[in-house]
Amino acid sequence: MKEVILTPEGYEKLKQEIDFLRNDKRREVAERIRVAREFGDIAENAEYDDAKNEQAMLEHKIAQLEERLLSARVITKKEISKDTVSVGATVRLRDVAAAKTFEYHIVGSAEADPAQNKLSNESPVGKAIMGHKKGDVVEVTTPRGALKFKILEIKAA
Repeated sequence: MKEVILTPEGYEKLKQEIDFLRNDKRREVAERIRVAREFGDIAENAEYDDAKNEQAMLEHKIAQLEERLLSARVITKKEISKDTVSVGATVRLRDVAAAKTFEYHIVGSAEADPAQNKLSNESPVGKAIMGHKKGDVVEVTTPRGALKFKILEIKAA
């Protein structure tokens, strides 16, 4: 089983999601099944079939998330380096060609969310900058071609 690296915030968020699915969502689906049963013959009851399918998908998702939680390694503040790029660090990068600056929080793949500037350590950019120091220029091969980024700043998040 692959190790899942999580920040403390990501670990808490995952626990909250599991709790919500186990408690609130399970109750909601059970209620849908109960209501669908009242429609009569379950052999030809589309609402019942739909609710049972939703229940199966919910249980599968809960099992997946619980497995992820069991294989999770939460990084501590002490593990986050201020000298080199590592999971948990916030990094300011400058795209050398486009002269644009970006700030990313480096997280494990389970927490990645580009819309919130959370960049996976397994993404092309994340993988390329891992272990590099402030001032380094790193070349990243992306689907759109090669890009060069200069690491401007590394902070512990």
